[in-house]
Amino acid sequence: MNSLNIYPKITGTGTYLPGKAISIDEVDAILGEMTEAPRKIQGWLGRMKNLMKEMLEVEFYHYAIDPITRQYTDDNVTMGVKASRKALEMAGIQANEIDLIVYGSPHQHQMPTASVRIQEGLGIEHCQEISIHANCTSAYKAVLIAHDFIKNGRAKNALVVSSNISSSELRADYYNQPIVTKEELFLRYFLCDGAGAMVVQASETETDGLFIANAHIESIGGMKPSAMKNRRPAYWMNPKDEFEKGYHHLAQMFQEELREHFHDADGTVFYKGLKRMIDIYGIDVGKLKFFQVNFPSKHISELIMDECQQLNIHRESLYTKMSAMGYAGPPMVLICIDKIMREEKLEKGDLVLSFVTEVSKFMQAGFTLEMK
Repeated sequence: MNSLNIYPKITGTGTYLPGKAISIDEVDAILGEMTEAPRKIQGWLGRMKNLMKEMLEVEFYHYAIDPITRQYTDDNVTMGVKASRKALEMAGIQANEIDLIVYGSPHQHQMPTASVRIQEGLGIEHCQEISIHANCTSAYKAVLIAHDFIKNGRAKNALVVSSNISSSELRADYYNQPIVTKEELFLRYFLCDGAGAMVVQASETETDGLFIANAHIESIGGMKPSAMKNRRPAYWMNPKDEFEKGYHHLAQMFQEELREHFHDADGTVFYKGLKRMIDIYGIDVGKLKFFQVNFPSKHISELIMDECQQLNIHRESLYTKMSAMGYAGPPMVLICIDKIMREEKLEKGDLVLSFVTEVSKFMQAGFTLEMK
C-alpha cells in the first residue's frame, strides 16, 4: 500500500481497573496510615484530604492492593495485558496478528522493559515494540508512534497500551516517613491504579469508523523547573542510601508555586500549547463532539475551559469519566477513549480532541480522532 493511502483506524479499546471502587475516606485504609510522619505533616494531610474532596472530580479510586493481605493483585504488566485482551476482543483479531506494541507509563526501572513483558504476556512470538516513559504524555506519544508507523507502512496492527500502579509510590510503607514533606504527599489523594489499551489498524479506506486524524507532541519546559519529580540521579543509587535520603519520594509543586509556572503572562501553557496544535494541523473545532483532558481537579478544568472558549471550544464538549473511575495518570486518555467507543454515539464527521500538559517538565501532547 502507498503510505499516502493508509489510514490509522481505531478498531478496539479496553480498560482494566483493579479492585473494587473505594471512596476517598477509604484510601488510608488501603494505602496505610502515615503514623510515623512528623506531627505537623499528619495534621496537614488530614486537612488536605478534606480539601481534595472539594477540589477533585474523583469520587472513587481503584488500587491493585488486596485490602486484607495488603499484597499486590496486579502490576503494570498484568494490568496492561488485561486491558489489551479487551481491546483485541473488540477489534476481533488475535494477539499474534499484532506487529507493533507501544507502551507508555510515567516512569520505569525494570529490565527487560514493559513492552516486551506485555508481548510475552499476550503470547506474541514476534513483533516490533517500544516503551516510553514520559509521565502523562507517554500514552499520547504511544498513540503518535502507532499513527506514524501505520501511515508509513511499518506496521499494520498496532497495540497501544498504558498502565500505572500509582499506589506503589503512595502507600505508607514506601516512604521514609520521618523525613517526608508536604510536596511528597500531595499526590496521595489524586492518583490511583489502572490500564487502558487501543488497537490501531491500517485501513485502505477512510470510511466506517473512528480514525486518528493527527497526533502532536512538544516540550516547553526547557527553561522551567521540574514541578513533579523524585530526586534520583541518572544512575543507580545504593538502595539504603536512597531510602535514608528520601530520594525515591515522588514530589509535586502545588498552590502558588505550581501556578507560577503553569501560567505565563499571555495564558496558561496548556492553552497556548493547544492553540499551537490547532493551528499547526488546521483542526476544525466546529466539528468537535468531545474534548478530553487529563485533569482530575475541577478548579483546573474550569480554568482551562474558560480559556478554551477563546478557541471556540465550548464547555459542554468537555468529556471526563474520572469521577467513577479515579485518576490513573497516563492511562486515563485511553480509558476515556474506551468509554467513548463503548458508550457514546458518534456521527459521521464528529471530532474527538484530547490534549494534556504534564508538569514533571511541562511536556505536552494531543491528538484528534474523527468519525468517518
